[in-house]
Amino acid sequence: MAKRTAEGEPIIIKKYANRRLYNTDTSSYITLDDLAKMVRENVDFHVLDAKSGDDITHTILTQIIVEEESHGTQMLPVSFLRDLISMYGNSMQTMMPSYLEASMANLRKNREQLQAAFAKGIESNPLAKMAEANFKMMQNAAEAFIPGTRKSSPPGKPADQADELAQMRKQKAEMQKKLDEISK
Repeated sequence: MAKRTAEGEPIIIKKYANRRLYNTDTSSYITLDDLAKMVRENVDFHVLDAKSGDDITHTILTQIIVEEESHGTQMLPVSFLRDLISMYGNSMQTMMPSYLEASMANLRKNREQLQAAFAKGIESNPLAKMAEANFKMMQNAAEAFIPGTRKSSPPGKPADQADELAQMRKQKAEMQKKLDEISK
């Protein structure tokens, strides 16, 4: 659970036109590094534009990621960044936030197991297994929502839309059958 102010509300950070960030809880100016530290300490905050009052938390968190990636060890592989950028503007864009949140929740849930596995020096790489599972899930989603991504399609030619629709209906029916079996 995220740490909050004494009143239980997220800490408000105001961003001024001069690019300075002001922590209203401590009545002091802070940096992006301070905000990154707050995130790591699970401190809940919102960043508001001081003039307009608009919530700019998303923009500031993205800026922190850019700063982190440009200094020190990079966490996000170029292939991931390219894939992420390619999702903007297509049918996958609406699905991505919930998919990424679910993936991160799963990673957090398995964090202790991963740390224990690394501490024991296991031979296989659990991150590789998780990445493979995530890739398969993403590939299945892409096959369902983006025309032309089916492996059965000839290279460079989109899959027949009627065939793709039939495949999706078949998958839906199979999933419904499984759900019906589970609920019995």
